[in-house]
Amino acid sequence: MQNFLLPPTEKRKQFELRALALRDFAGVLPDQPLDPFALAEFAKLLVVDFDSIQGLSIETRERLLGKGANEWSGGACSRPLPNGWRLVILNPAHGKQRNRATLMEEVAHVFLGHTPNRLAVVTSPDSLQKKEANGKKIVARDYNHDDEEAAYAIGAAALVPYAPLRRRVMKGSSAQDIARHFRVSRQLVEYRIKVTHLYQQYQSFQQTSPEY
Repeated sequence: MQNFLLPPTEKRKQFELRALALRDFAGVLPDQPLDPFALAEFAKLLVVDFDSIQGLSIETRERLLGKGANEWSGGACSRPLPNGWRLVILNPAHGKQRNRATLMEEVAHVFLGHTPNRLAVVTSPDSLQKKEANGKKIVARDYNHDDEEAAYAIGAAALVPYAPLRRRVMKGSSAQDIARHFRVSRQLVEYRIKVTHLYQQYQSFQQTSPEY
C-alpha cells in the first residue's frame, strides 16, 4: 500500500524526509508556504542586493544582467565573513519566485553540511565571462554534482512538499494555482510534479477539470 505522505521512489523519499526536517525546523504547517529568507538567517547566509556590489566593470554588469542573465541564478561566497556568515547574491533579472528557489538551494547546502563551491579565476580565452580590468576572467564554478542535485531537490521539496502537492493535484488544481499558493514559480511546481511521479495524475485531472 502506497504511503501518500512520501513520494513512491526511495531516492525521492530520502530527499522528502530531509525537506520535511527543514520545514519542521522552520515551524511551518504542512500546507503553509515556506520563507527561505527567514531560514537564511539560521543558516548564517546574508543576502545582499546586487546593486550594492562594488568593483564590477560596466561590461561585466551588463553581461550578468543582460545576455548572460540566464547563465546564473545566484550563489554563496565560499569564504565566510569574519563573523562566520556568508554572502549570497541572487540574480535580480530573475523573478521573486525563482530567487526564492535559488536561496532555498543555498540554505539546503548549509543544512546538509556541503562544502562551499569555489570560483576559478583564469585567463583562458574560453572563459565564460568577458575580461575584467585586470585582464583576468571568471569561469563557471566547480561543484559536486551529487551535492547540487540533493540541495536543489531538497530545497524544492521544502518549498512544495509532496503530501499537500498530491492533494492539490488530485483536486484538479493547476500548476499555476499551486505555485501561487506556495509562492514559487510554475516551473518549480511542474518539476516537483514530474519527479514525484504525479504527472500522469496531474494530466488526467487537468483534462477532466471544468476549467480545462
